[in-house]
Amino acid sequence: MLKVEYYTYRVNPSLRSSPVRVDQPEPRGKQQREVVPVRMDMGLNLEQTQKLIMTPELRQAIKILQLSTIELNEYLEQEVLENPLLELGNDVELPGNGVEAESQLSQTEELPVPELDVDWQEYFQDESDLGFIPSPRSEEKNYSFEYFTSKEPTLHDHLRYQVQMAFPAGRQRDIGLFLIGNIDDHGYLQLSLQDAAQYLGLETWEVQQVLEVIQTFDPPGVGARTLEECLIIQLRQRDHYDPLVLEVIKHGLRDLAAGRLARIARRLNTTVQRIQEISDFIRTLNPKPGSSFGGTQGVRYIVPDVIIERVDEEYVVILNDSITPRLGINPLYRQLLCHDHMCDPETRKFLQNKLNAAARIIRSVEQRRTTLYRVVSCLVNFQREFLDKGIKYLKPLTLRQVAETLGIHESTVSRATANKYAQTPQGVFELKFFFASGVGGGPSADGLVASAESIKKIISEHINREHPGRPLTDQQLADLISSQGVAISRRTVAKYRNELGIPVAAKRRRY
Repeated sequence: MLKVEYYTYRVNPSLRSSPVRVDQPEPRGKQQREVVPVRMDMGLNLEQTQKLIMTPELRQAIKILQLSTIELNEYLEQEVLENPLLELGNDVELPGNGVEAESQLSQTEELPVPELDVDWQEYFQDESDLGFIPSPRSEEKNYSFEYFTSKEPTLHDHLRYQVQMAFPAGRQRDIGLFLIGNIDDHGYLQLSLQDAAQYLGLETWEVQQVLEVIQTFDPPGVGARTLEECLIIQLRQRDHYDPLVLEVIKHGLRDLAAGRLARIARRLNTTVQRIQEISDFIRTLNPKPGSSFGGTQGVRYIVPDVIIERVDEEYVVILNDSITPRLGINPLYRQLLCHDHMCDPETRKFLQNKLNAAARIIRSVEQRRTTLYRVVSCLVNFQREFLDKGIKYLKPLTLRQVAETLGIHESTVSRATANKYAQTPQGVFELKFFFASGVGGGPSADGLVASAESIKKIISEHINREHPGRPLTDQQLADLISSQGVAISRRTVAKYRNELGIPVAAKRRRY
């Protein structure tokens, strides 16, 4: 049976402007409650709020601050192409006929200069802090072929040349070029002979004959399909036919990589010292023969953004502006803006906008130089001991410490050090390298805190001094470092040792 209950509501007109109150209705026969309606209207209200608004000039300054020297050079060159008033400092020159332009400017120099109500008036009054250094235009140099470099040949270029020298034009050369196209950058053939023969519509033995010739090419070991075959090809080219070495390569590479020399010696019925000699010889072979050739992307060169030099007992910070163009304003457009009668209002407005944009870029570049100089100078003060004695004395440092010292935000320090390098007496390092994480600070002798790079240096020094027959384990290394006042666990030592590319104690042991 379906039971239905009825509810009734009554609206009190006298309470229309009162706050809303909604009560649960009760069944008929009980006390009824009032439901007050909601008052809805529209109006205008004023309130004050604080908001961070990124102006175009601030966005541009932030973008320029985080650019490296090479990226900044490319950015400024693009801006020079888009802004006719912006010009490189060493190339400021009057466009068109120089004699006619100079005569026109000399005629207008005596005319009164109207008042300009734009924000770049002060720029014309003082250019001392804008990095503009006027210099005479250098004469064109006669470059010789020594100034140009050729493209480095790749592995495939080197192999194709050898195929053309080894095979005459015909079927075998086509097979050789096809096989070379399937060789990766490490020098290994990534295609089986059966698949190659099926694709070419030939017999497998024909492809096998061409592959055997390719495996005699330079570099030794190229064209192999497995690591074992690569090492055997190199032995063949060295005329090294020791059957024991071949046996270790064919059946003992896994144990050899794991440092289980005693197991190999028992299986081959020889001494561990003999297996140690074979292991040292095999390590002289190249497991990646194609790695000696440059890849498709070439070599990436690092240009230091900052140079830190020691003069007497102090360190001097020098910003590397050798490849960064010095910016200036084209003098002809400057004269056009200073004389109202030389251009129409639309042209004048266009030039004013472009000049404002050029001044913003110049200010942003100078602000970048100032911020970078302050940040690097602060890093020099914090890491003075590292600059004097080496990486072992690198101190833990955070962005907040530098930001609090300079009175700027942490994000500014992060942008100023991003993608930038410093040339120091200890070598070339990324600026992020100076912000090293700390290790230690626990219950140790002195409660010292050392940087991760400093711990890595200490680990490598202990391993270099260890006895070859009794290498130090990770726990022994942790105990030695803890005895120096830095509390560190065995797991942390193992982590840093792996990052250094140092194998475990069992693999380092010498017999």
